[in-house]
Amino acid sequence: MAGPSTRYALRSVGRNVRRTALSVIGIGIGCALALVMESVNRGTEELVARMGAYGGAGHVRVVPRGWTQRRDPRLRLADTQASLAAAAGLPGVEAVTVRARAQVLLAMGTHVVAVEMVGVDPAQEPRLLRFVRQVQQGRYLQPGADGAMVIGRAIADRLQAEVDDEILATAVGQGGAIESVMLRVVGIVATGSEEIDAGICHVPLADVERLTGLAGAVTLVLHDWTAADAARALLAARLTSGDEALTWGEIVPEVRGHVAQDRATSRFVSGVILLIVLLGVASAQLAAVLERRREFAVLAALGMGTARMVRLLLAEALAVGLAGAAAGLALGLPVVWRIAGKGLDFSKYMGSSYSFQGLIMDPVVYGDLGTWVVPYVLLVAVGATLIATSYPAFFVARTDPAVALRVAQ
Repeated sequence: MAGPSTRYALRSVGRNVRRTALSVIGIGIGCALALVMESVNRGTEELVARMGAYGGAGHVRVVPRGWTQRRDPRLRLADTQASLAAAAGLPGVEAVTVRARAQVLLAMGTHVVAVEMVGVDPAQEPRLLRFVRQVQQGRYLQPGADGAMVIGRAIADRLQAEVDDEILATAVGQGGAIESVMLRVVGIVATGSEEIDAGICHVPLADVERLTGLAGAVTLVLHDWTAADAARALLAARLTSGDEALTWGEIVPEVRGHVAQDRATSRFVSGVILLIVLLGVASAQLAAVLERRREFAVLAALGMGTARMVRLLLAEALAVGLAGAAAGLALGLPVVWRIAGKGLDFSKYMGSSYSFQGLIMDPVVYGDLGTWVVPYVLLVAVGATLIATSYPAFFVARTDPAVALRVAQ
Protein backbone atom coordinates (compact mmCIF):
# COMPACT_ATOMS: atom_id res chain seq x y z
CA MET A 1 0.00 0.00 0.00
CA ALA A 2 1.27 3.47 -0.90
CA GLY A 3 2.34 5.76 1.93
CA PRO A 4 0.80 9.16 2.69
CA SER A 5 3.50 11.04 0.74
CA THR A 6 2.95 8.90 -2.35
CA ARG A 7 -0.84 9.31 -2.19
CA TYR A 8 -0.41 13.05 -1.70
CA ALA A 9 1.96 13.25 -4.70
CA LEU A 10 -0.47 11.33 -6.94
CA ARG A 11 -3.35 13.52 -5.79
CA SER A 12 -1.28 16.63 -6.59
CA VAL A 13 -0.53 15.35 -10.09
CA GLY A 14 -4.25 14.91 -10.73
CA ARG A 15 -5.24 18.39 -9.57
CA ASN A 16 -4.63 20.09 -12.90
CA VAL A 17 -5.44 17.42 -15.44
CA ARG A 18 -4.85 19.65 -18.45
CA ARG A 19 -1.35 20.68 -17.36
CA THR A 20 -0.41 17.12 -16.45
CA ALA A 21 -1.78 15.79 -19.73
CA LEU A 22 0.20 18.33 -21.77
CA SER A 23 3.38 17.48 -19.85
CA VAL A 24 2.82 13.76 -20.40
CA ILE A 25 2.13 14.26 -24.11
CA GLY A 26 5.22 16.46 -24.48
CA ILE A 27 7.41 13.90 -22.77
CA GLY A 28 5.82 11.10 -24.80
CA ILE A 29 6.46 12.84 -28.14
CA GLY A 30 10.06 13.61 -27.15
CA CYS A 31 10.66 10.02 -26.05
CA ALA A 32 9.05 8.63 -29.20
CA LEU A 33 11.28 10.78 -31.44
CA ALA A 34 14.37 9.83 -29.44
CA LEU A 35 13.36 6.15 -29.58
CA VAL A 36 12.91 6.20 -33.36
CA MET A 37 16.24 7.95 -33.90
CA GLU A 38 18.05 5.54 -31.56
CA SER A 39 16.49 2.56 -33.33
CA VAL A 40 17.55 3.82 -36.76
CA ASN A 41 21.00 4.68 -35.44
CA ARG A 42 21.48 1.16 -34.03
CA GLY A 43 20.15 -0.31 -37.27
CA THR A 44 22.64 1.77 -39.27
CA GLU A 45 25.51 0.53 -37.11
CA GLU A 46 24.39 -3.06 -37.68
CA LEU A 47 24.10 -2.38 -41.44
CA VAL A 48 27.61 -0.91 -41.67
CA ALA A 49 29.09 -3.75 -39.60
CA ARG A 50 27.33 -6.32 -41.78
CA MET A 51 28.36 -4.65 -45.04
CA GLY A 52 31.94 -4.40 -43.76
CA ALA A 53 31.99 -8.04 -42.70
CA TYR A 54 30.53 -9.36 -45.95
CA GLY A 55 32.44 -6.79 -47.99
CA GLY A 56 35.79 -8.41 -47.25
CA ALA A 57 36.85 -6.93 -43.89
CA GLY A 58 35.17 -9.59 -41.75
CA HIS A 59 34.20 -8.96 -38.15
CA VAL A 60 37.62 -9.99 -36.86
CA ARG A 61 40.87 -10.47 -38.73
CA VAL A 62 44.18 -11.99 -37.68
CA VAL A 63 47.05 -9.87 -39.01
CA PRO A 64 50.81 -9.72 -38.52
CA ARG A 65 51.76 -7.47 -35.61
CA GLY A 66 52.32 -3.94 -36.84
CA TRP A 67 50.02 -4.31 -39.85
CA THR A 68 47.91 -1.30 -38.80
CA GLN A 69 50.94 0.98 -39.22
CA ARG A 70 52.11 -0.33 -42.59
CA ARG A 71 49.05 -2.04 -44.11
CA ASP A 72 51.43 -3.85 -46.43
CA PRO A 73 49.82 -6.85 -48.21
CA ARG A 74 53.23 -8.51 -48.30
CA LEU A 75 53.17 -8.96 -44.53
CA ARG A 76 52.22 -12.48 -43.50
CA LEU A 77 51.23 -14.27 -40.31
CA ALA A 78 53.81 -15.97 -38.16
CA ASP A 79 51.82 -19.20 -38.22
CA THR A 80 48.80 -19.22 -40.53
CA GLN A 81 47.62 -22.73 -39.69
CA ALA A 82 47.79 -22.13 -35.93
CA SER A 83 45.84 -18.87 -36.33
CA LEU A 84 43.26 -20.62 -38.51
CA ALA A 85 42.79 -23.36 -35.91
CA ALA A 86 42.50 -20.81 -33.09
CA ALA A 87 39.90 -18.81 -35.04
CA ALA A 88 37.86 -21.86 -36.02
CA GLY A 89 37.64 -22.91 -32.36
CA LEU A 90 36.06 -19.65 -31.18
CA PRO A 91 32.40 -19.70 -30.09
CA GLY A 92 29.93 -17.80 -32.26
CA VAL A 93 31.96 -18.05 -35.48
CA GLU A 94 29.81 -18.29 -38.62
CA ALA A 95 32.65 -18.71 -41.10
CA VAL A 96 36.43 -18.45 -41.18
CA THR A 97 38.73 -18.38 -44.18
CA VAL A 98 42.26 -17.63 -45.31
CA ARG A 99 42.95 -14.84 -47.80
CA ALA A 100 46.26 -13.92 -49.40
CA ARG A 101 46.74 -10.53 -51.07
CA ALA A 102 49.34 -9.44 -53.60
CA GLN A 103 49.91 -6.44 -55.84
CA VAL A 104 49.99 -7.70 -59.42
CA LEU A 105 49.87 -6.48 -63.00
CA LEU A 106 47.25 -8.07 -65.23
CA ALA A 107 47.97 -7.98 -68.93
CA MET A 108 46.01 -9.04 -71.98
CA GLY A 109 47.46 -8.00 -75.30
CA THR A 110 48.43 -4.34 -75.02
CA HIS A 111 46.14 -3.66 -72.07
CA VAL A 112 47.60 -3.62 -68.54
CA VAL A 113 45.88 -3.06 -65.19
CA ALA A 114 47.44 -2.89 -61.71
CA VAL A 115 45.21 -4.58 -59.11
CA GLU A 116 45.30 -6.22 -55.71
CA MET A 117 44.85 -9.91 -56.34
CA VAL A 118 43.16 -11.86 -53.56
CA GLY A 119 43.76 -15.56 -53.12
CA VAL A 120 40.69 -17.20 -51.57
CA ASP A 121 39.24 -20.52 -50.53
CA PRO A 122 36.53 -21.07 -53.21
CA ALA A 123 34.49 -23.22 -50.82
CA GLN A 124 34.28 -20.53 -48.13
CA GLU A 125 34.43 -17.22 -49.99
CA PRO A 126 30.80 -17.08 -51.21
CA ARG A 127 29.69 -17.32 -47.57
CA LEU A 128 31.89 -14.38 -46.53
CA LEU A 129 31.90 -12.00 -49.50
CA ARG A 130 28.55 -11.02 -50.91
CA PHE A 131 30.05 -9.42 -54.04
CA VAL A 132 30.93 -12.79 -55.50
CA ARG A 133 27.28 -13.85 -55.38
CA GLN A 134 26.65 -11.39 -58.23
CA VAL A 135 28.55 -13.12 -61.03
CA GLN A 136 27.19 -11.50 -64.18
CA GLN A 137 28.92 -13.83 -66.62
CA GLY A 138 30.36 -17.29 -66.12
CA ARG A 139 30.71 -18.70 -62.61
CA TYR A 140 32.68 -18.30 -59.42
CA LEU A 141 35.81 -20.24 -58.53
CA GLN A 142 35.46 -23.92 -57.76
CA PRO A 143 37.46 -25.92 -55.18
CA GLY A 144 40.45 -27.67 -56.69
CA ALA A 145 40.32 -25.74 -59.98
CA ASP A 146 43.62 -23.84 -59.95
CA GLY A 147 44.59 -21.41 -62.70
CA ALA A 148 41.14 -19.76 -62.70
CA MET A 149 40.25 -16.11 -62.09
CA VAL A 150 37.15 -14.05 -61.30
CA ILE A 151 37.39 -10.32 -61.98
CA GLY A 152 35.15 -7.29 -61.68
CA ARG A 153 33.41 -5.78 -64.67
CA ALA A 154 35.58 -2.62 -64.51
CA ILE A 155 38.78 -4.70 -64.79
CA ALA A 156 37.33 -6.79 -67.60
CA ASP A 157 36.40 -3.64 -69.54
CA ARG A 158 39.87 -2.14 -69.14
CA LEU A 159 41.52 -5.36 -70.30
CA GLN A 160 38.79 -5.93 -72.91
CA ALA A 161 38.53 -9.44 -71.54
CA GLU A 162 35.63 -11.87 -71.50
CA VAL A 163 34.96 -15.27 -69.94
CA ASP A 164 37.47 -17.96 -71.04
CA ASP A 165 40.12 -15.39 -71.97
CA GLU A 166 43.61 -15.95 -70.57
CA ILE A 167 45.32 -13.15 -68.65
CA LEU A 168 48.95 -12.87 -67.66
CA ALA A 169 49.46 -12.00 -63.96
CA THR A 170 52.88 -10.68 -62.94
CA ALA A 171 54.06 -10.03 -59.38
CA VAL A 172 57.21 -9.80 -57.27
CA GLY A 173 57.89 -13.28 -55.98
CA GLN A 174 59.85 -14.61 -53.05
CA GLY A 175 63.36 -13.19 -52.97
CA GLY A 176 62.47 -10.26 -55.25
CA ALA A 177 62.26 -12.24 -58.48
CA ILE A 178 59.57 -11.38 -61.03
CA GLU A 179 57.07 -14.21 -61.33
CA SER A 180 54.26 -14.68 -63.85
CA VAL A 181 51.35 -17.05 -64.29
CA MET A 182 48.60 -17.43 -66.89
CA LEU A 183 45.07 -17.39 -65.47
CA ARG A 184 41.80 -18.09 -67.27
CA VAL A 185 38.80 -15.84 -66.61
CA VAL A 186 35.89 -18.02 -65.45
CA GLY A 187 33.60 -15.29 -64.14
CA ILE A 188 32.93 -11.55 -64.26
CA VAL A 189 31.30 -9.82 -61.29
CA ALA A 190 29.13 -6.72 -61.66
CA THR A 191 28.13 -5.05 -58.39
CA GLY A 192 26.82 -1.82 -59.89
CA SER A 193 29.74 0.16 -58.45
CA GLU A 194 32.75 0.77 -60.69
CA GLU A 195 34.90 1.42 -57.62
CA ILE A 196 34.08 -2.01 -56.19
CA ASP A 197 34.30 -3.80 -59.54
CA ALA A 198 37.79 -2.34 -60.09
CA GLY A 199 38.97 -4.07 -56.92
CA ILE A 200 37.64 -7.59 -57.49
CA CYS A 201 40.32 -10.02 -58.65
CA HIS A 202 39.94 -13.45 -57.04
CA VAL A 203 42.02 -16.53 -57.71
CA PRO A 204 42.45 -19.77 -55.74
CA LEU A 205 44.64 -19.33 -52.67
CA ALA A 206 47.22 -21.79 -54.03
CA ASP A 207 47.85 -19.63 -57.10
CA VAL A 208 48.70 -16.52 -55.06
CA GLU A 209 50.92 -18.55 -52.72
CA ARG A 210 52.68 -20.06 -55.74
CA LEU A 211 53.06 -16.67 -57.42
CA THR A 212 54.36 -14.73 -54.40
CA GLY A 213 55.68 -17.48 -52.14
CA LEU A 214 53.70 -16.02 -49.24
CA ALA A 215 50.88 -17.55 -47.18
CA GLY A 216 47.55 -15.87 -46.41
CA ALA A 217 45.86 -14.21 -43.42
CA VAL A 218 42.75 -15.27 -41.47
CA THR A 219 39.35 -13.53 -41.60
CA LEU A 220 36.33 -14.35 -39.39
CA VAL A 221 32.62 -13.58 -39.68
CA LEU A 222 30.56 -13.91 -36.48
CA HIS A 223 26.90 -14.70 -35.93
CA ASP A 224 26.60 -11.61 -33.72
CA TRP A 225 28.54 -8.55 -34.87
CA THR A 226 28.33 -6.97 -31.42
CA ALA A 227 30.53 -9.78 -30.09
CA ALA A 228 33.49 -8.65 -32.21
CA ASP A 229 35.40 -7.08 -29.31
CA ALA A 230 34.90 -10.12 -27.09
CA ALA A 231 35.93 -12.47 -29.91
CA ARG A 232 39.01 -10.36 -30.61
CA ALA A 233 40.06 -10.50 -26.96
CA LEU A 234 39.51 -14.26 -26.76
CA LEU A 235 41.34 -14.88 -30.04
CA ALA A 236 44.29 -12.66 -29.10
CA ALA A 237 44.98 -14.91 -26.10
CA ARG A 238 45.24 -17.93 -28.41
CA LEU A 239 47.51 -16.46 -31.10
CA THR A 240 51.19 -17.14 -31.45
CA SER A 241 53.73 -14.41 -30.89
CA GLY A 242 53.99 -12.03 -33.84
CA ASP A 243 50.28 -12.04 -34.74
CA GLU A 244 47.40 -9.94 -33.47
CA ALA A 245 43.61 -9.77 -33.90
CA LEU A 246 41.72 -6.68 -35.08
CA THR A 247 38.02 -5.89 -35.26
CA TRP A 248 36.32 -4.57 -38.41
CA GLY A 249 36.39 -1.06 -36.96
CA GLU A 250 40.18 -1.20 -36.65
CA ILE A 251 40.55 -2.68 -40.13
CA VAL A 252 38.44 0.07 -41.75
CA PRO A 253 38.73 3.01 -39.31
CA GLU A 254 37.19 5.40 -41.85
CA VAL A 255 33.93 3.48 -41.72
CA ARG A 256 34.06 3.29 -37.93
CA GLY A 257 34.60 7.06 -37.82
CA HIS A 258 31.64 7.59 -40.12
CA VAL A 259 29.44 5.46 -37.85
CA ALA A 260 30.63 7.37 -34.78
CA GLN A 261 29.88 10.67 -36.51
CA ASP A 262 26.38 9.53 -37.44
CA ARG A 263 25.78 8.35 -33.88
CA ALA A 264 26.98 11.66 -32.44
CA THR A 265 24.79 13.65 -34.83
CA SER A 266 21.75 11.53 -34.08
CA ARG A 267 22.20 11.84 -30.34
CA PHE A 268 22.79 15.57 -30.61
CA VAL A 269 19.45 15.97 -32.42
CA SER A 270 17.78 13.73 -29.82
CA GLY A 271 19.35 15.84 -27.09
CA VAL A 272 17.97 19.05 -28.62
CA ILE A 273 14.51 17.50 -28.81
CA LEU A 274 14.68 16.36 -25.20
CA LEU A 275 16.01 19.75 -24.10
CA ILE A 276 12.96 21.43 -25.59
CA VAL A 277 10.72 18.91 -23.84
CA LEU A 278 12.67 19.39 -20.61
CA LEU A 279 12.22 23.17 -20.71
CA GLY A 280 8.49 22.73 -21.29
CA VAL A 281 8.16 20.35 -18.35
CA ALA A 282 10.29 22.61 -16.15
CA SER A 283 8.06 25.55 -17.02
CA ALA A 284 4.92 23.59 -16.18
CA GLN A 285 6.40 22.31 -12.91
CA LEU A 286 7.57 25.77 -11.88
CA ALA A 287 4.14 27.22 -12.61
CA ALA A 288 2.60 24.50 -10.45
CA VAL A 289 5.02 25.28 -7.62
CA LEU A 290 4.27 29.00 -7.78
CA GLU A 291 0.56 28.28 -7.57
CA ARG A 292 1.17 26.11 -4.50
CA ARG A 293 3.46 28.43 -2.55
CA ARG A 294 0.87 28.88 0.20
CA GLU A 295 0.35 25.11 0.34
CA PHE A 296 4.07 24.46 0.79
CA ALA A 297 4.24 27.23 3.41
CA VAL A 298 1.44 25.55 5.38
CA LEU A 299 3.15 22.17 5.08
CA ALA A 300 6.37 23.72 6.37
CA ALA A 301 4.51 25.38 9.24
CA LEU A 302 3.01 22.00 10.15
CA GLY A 303 6.49 20.56 10.48
CA MET A 304 7.24 19.05 7.05
CA GLY A 305 10.95 19.39 6.43
CA THR A 306 12.49 20.84 3.27
CA ALA A 307 13.96 17.49 2.23
CA ARG A 308 10.57 15.82 2.48
CA MET A 309 8.92 18.53 0.35
CA VAL A 310 11.64 18.11 -2.28
CA ARG A 311 11.06 14.35 -2.24
CA LEU A 312 7.35 15.06 -2.65
CA LEU A 313 8.01 17.10 -5.80
CA LEU A 314 10.36 14.44 -7.14
CA ALA A 315 7.69 11.79 -6.51
CA GLU A 316 5.24 13.88 -8.55
CA ALA A 317 7.86 14.20 -11.29
CA LEU A 318 8.43 10.44 -11.20
CA ALA A 319 4.71 9.83 -11.71
CA VAL A 320 4.63 12.25 -14.65
CA GLY A 321 7.81 10.69 -16.07
CA LEU A 322 6.41 7.15 -15.90
CA ALA A 323 3.20 8.32 -17.60
CA GLY A 324 5.35 10.07 -20.24
CA ALA A 325 7.35 6.88 -20.77
CA ALA A 326 4.13 4.93 -21.33
CA ALA A 327 3.01 7.57 -23.82
CA GLY A 328 6.41 7.45 -25.54
CA LEU A 329 6.19 3.68 -25.91
CA ALA A 330 2.62 3.93 -27.21
CA LEU A 331 3.66 6.51 -29.82
CA GLY A 332 7.12 5.21 -30.72
CA LEU A 333 6.81 1.42 -30.66
CA PRO A 334 4.49 1.13 -33.70
CA VAL A 335 6.87 3.33 -35.73
CA VAL A 336 9.94 1.38 -34.60
CA TRP A 337 8.14 -1.90 -35.29
CA ARG A 338 7.41 -0.81 -38.85
CA ILE A 339 10.95 0.47 -39.47
CA ALA A 340 12.40 -2.77 -38.07
CA GLY A 341 10.15 -4.83 -40.34
CA LYS A 342 9.88 -2.75 -43.52
CA GLY A 343 12.95 -0.53 -43.23
CA LEU A 344 13.58 2.96 -44.56
CA ASP A 345 14.11 2.76 -48.32
CA PHE A 346 16.53 5.38 -49.66
CA SER A 347 16.87 3.83 -53.13
CA LYS A 348 14.99 6.78 -54.64
CA TYR A 349 17.84 9.06 -53.56
CA MET A 350 20.91 6.87 -54.05
CA GLY A 351 19.87 4.10 -56.44
CA SER A 352 19.84 0.40 -55.70
CA SER A 353 23.12 0.74 -53.77
CA TYR A 354 26.06 3.04 -53.22
CA SER A 355 29.66 2.54 -52.19
CA PHE A 356 31.47 4.10 -49.26
CA GLN A 357 35.13 3.44 -48.46
CA GLY A 358 35.11 0.33 -50.62
CA LEU A 359 31.85 -1.05 -49.19
CA ILE A 360 28.57 -1.37 -51.03
CA MET A 361 25.81 -0.13 -48.76
CA ASP A 362 22.24 -1.37 -49.02
CA PRO A 363 19.71 1.43 -49.67
CA VAL A 364 17.29 0.05 -47.08
CA VAL A 365 18.06 0.76 -43.41
CA TYR A 366 16.25 -1.36 -40.84
CA GLY A 367 15.69 -0.13 -37.31
CA ASP A 368 16.70 -2.14 -34.28
CA LEU A 369 13.98 -3.44 -31.97
CA GLY A 370 15.01 -5.29 -28.84
CA THR A 371 14.81 -5.49 -25.10
CA TRP A 372 16.72 -2.20 -24.83
CA VAL A 373 13.61 -0.23 -25.87
CA VAL A 374 11.77 -0.20 -22.52
CA PRO A 375 14.72 0.73 -20.26
CA TYR A 376 15.83 3.33 -22.82
CA VAL A 377 12.45 5.07 -22.84
CA LEU A 378 12.16 4.85 -19.05
CA LEU A 379 15.62 6.35 -18.62
CA VAL A 380 14.91 9.19 -21.05
CA ALA A 381 11.44 10.02 -19.73
CA VAL A 382 12.11 9.72 -16.01
CA GLY A 383 15.56 11.25 -16.25
CA ALA A 384 14.35 14.26 -18.25
CA THR A 385 11.42 14.82 -15.90
CA LEU A 386 13.52 14.62 -12.74
CA ILE A 387 16.07 17.02 -14.22
CA ALA A 388 13.28 19.39 -15.24
CA THR A 389 11.92 19.31 -11.69
CA SER A 390 15.26 20.07 -10.07
CA TYR A 391 14.87 23.87 -10.32
CA PRO A 392 11.27 23.95 -9.01
CA ALA A 393 12.43 21.71 -6.15
CA PHE A 394 15.33 24.09 -5.47
CA PHE A 395 12.84 26.98 -5.49
CA VAL A 396 10.68 25.23 -2.89
CA ALA A 397 13.72 24.52 -0.72
CA ARG A 398 14.67 28.21 -0.72
CA THR A 399 11.17 29.55 -0.03
CA ASP A 400 10.60 31.19 3.36
CA PRO A 401 7.19 29.95 4.72
CA ALA A 402 6.43 33.29 6.44
CA VAL A 403 7.10 35.23 3.23
CA ALA A 404 5.09 32.76 1.19
CA LEU A 405 2.08 33.06 3.49
CA ARG A 406 2.32 36.85 3.53
CA VAL A 407 2.51 37.03 -0.28
CA ALA A 408 -0.39 34.58 -0.69
CA GLN A 409 -2.57 36.78 1.52
